Amino acid sequence: MPTLTRWFIKASLISLILGLATGLWQQVPGGAIAGLSPVYLHLLTFGWLTQLIFGIAIWMFPVFSKEQPRGPEWLGWGIFVTLNAGLFLRVVFEPLQGLSPSALGGWLLVTAAILQWLAGVGFVVNVWTRIRGK
Repeated sequence: MPTLTRWFIKASLISLILGLATGLWQQVPGGAIAGLSPVYLHLLTFGWLTQLIFGIAIWMFPVFSKEQPRGPEWLGWGIFVTLNAGLFLRVVFEPLQGLSPSALGGWLLVTAAILQWLAGVGFVVNVWTRIRGK
């Protein structure tokens, strides 16, 4: 299994645990914090599910070339970093915006969304040429 895939899968498993813990915390009386619901959803969808899909797809899709079987290595790591940086910003600033809204927090959430979008675009670029007919 490629190193990048292992990182995606391990990060996805960490996000699964954090997402489930966040969901559990929301059920504790008095534990609900404004902004935790989106964090819960982002940890499970982008953190767990998306990273698991990205990691397995990068590993299992047909080869890009003999020299770069999984496409450009820098692109794969760029996808990993931008997805997780966006997720981190979302996890930190979504609850802060719920507790004390600010312009900076709002712009950091926009930045988080852009980073996650860039990760999605990078993934499409990475696998697009690997999807070909016979």
